[in-house]
Amino acid sequence: MSNPFDDQDTTFRVLVNHEDQHCLWPAFADVPDGWQSVYGPSDRPSCVAYVTAHWTDLRPRSLAARMEAS
Repeated sequence: MSNPFDDQDTTFRVLVNHEDQHCLWPAFADVPDGWQSVYGPSDRPSCVAYVTAHWTDLRPRSLAARMEAS
C-alpha cells in the first residue's frame, strides 16, 4: 500500500488549524479535530499553490503574536 500523502494522483484538501498552520490532506479522509478545510478538493499542484500563496509566515500564530508584542 502506498502512502496517499505522497501520491501525485490523489485529490487533496488544504487544511488549516487554529495556529494558521496549513497541510495537505487526502480528500477521502475525514478532517481531523482541530483542523478545517479551506481549499479543495483539488489536485495536488493546485493545493500546493494555494498553500504557497496563503501560508507566507510559517510561524504558529501564537509565536508570531508574542514576537510582535516584544
